[in-house]
Amino acid sequence: MLAGCGGGESGGGAAPAGPTRTVDSERGPVQVPATPQRIAVLSGSLAGDLFTLEAPVAVAEPRVLGVQPDATGFPPSWSAQATAQGTQRLASEGAGLSIEQIAAARPDLIIGGGQGFTAAQAANAYPQLQQIAPTVLLPAFTQWQDQLTRIADVVGRSDRVPGLLQAYQDRAAQVRGALRLPPQPTVFLYQARDGKPYVITPTAALPRIAGDLGFVPDDVLTKANNPPLFGTGDSFETSPELLPRVADAPTAIVLPIGQRPLSQLQADPVYARLPAFSTGQAYELPSTAFRPDYAGAMSTLDAFAAQFR
Repeated sequence: MLAGCGGGESGGGAAPAGPTRTVDSERGPVQVPATPQRIAVLSGSLAGDLFTLEAPVAVAEPRVLGVQPDATGFPPSWSAQATAQGTQRLASEGAGLSIEQIAAARPDLIIGGGQGFTAAQAANAYPQLQQIAPTVLLPAFTQWQDQLTRIADVVGRSDRVPGLLQAYQDRAAQVRGALRLPPQPTVFLYQARDGKPYVITPTAALPRIAGDLGFVPDDVLTKANNPPLFGTGDSFETSPELLPRVADAPTAIVLPIGQRPLSQLQADPVYARLPAFSTGQAYELPSTAFRPDYAGAMSTLDAFAAQFR
């Protein structure tokens, strides 16, 4: 049904014209255009799925954790689509959003939330955003499938999701069939910019993708005595002293999120004593594998295929 409901939050004074649908948001139900034509997306981690769904994006936040933009100023995974659509790059203004730029883009739908500090920016600016266009704040997804499905629902493109999920399953089966699996289980690591070691939890997106390929994520939470989790619960900090006990799996996969690649960690005494490092079973995958969108999940499969052939 395309008739919008009268209750809930409907974008303040910016209720959409024409047919609408009611979708869930972190701030309650929101009436959104049945077929949005100019979307403003306030998180780079959400934007990629909009381009995957071929939704019309007028302005987008370009920053994605651990990803360097290309010459266009957008992440390489969706810069071509953004350029083709004429998408504007959303400028940041310190700790806030450029409300003026968002308004100038004349969006008929605003999407924010997700993971990271851009979610807090959107939440803080919610009253102003409501006055521009219907605003949907999404939760912090830990699995790319959930994020893709929810975004598709918001923009009225749910019919595209089954084919995309099937394409992932087909590619995963293809990669798994040709994979040279290293010794199991596997621990997933990254070092933050401040030099602190972090361990990725077994239920996070990357270990789940690895599990689809036959890897066995190690039970690092038990080894670390169920530590407090960082952010949305997909990793936790550990000390250099505790790291050898937590990360004693025979295989390790490292992400250069803090800009320290595997080659540098191999020379670090803290990591050099880990079993996977000392036996040459430590491998590096791109930072996009940590909190991937759909395109990131597909490229992560390709990275596994290249690394473990």
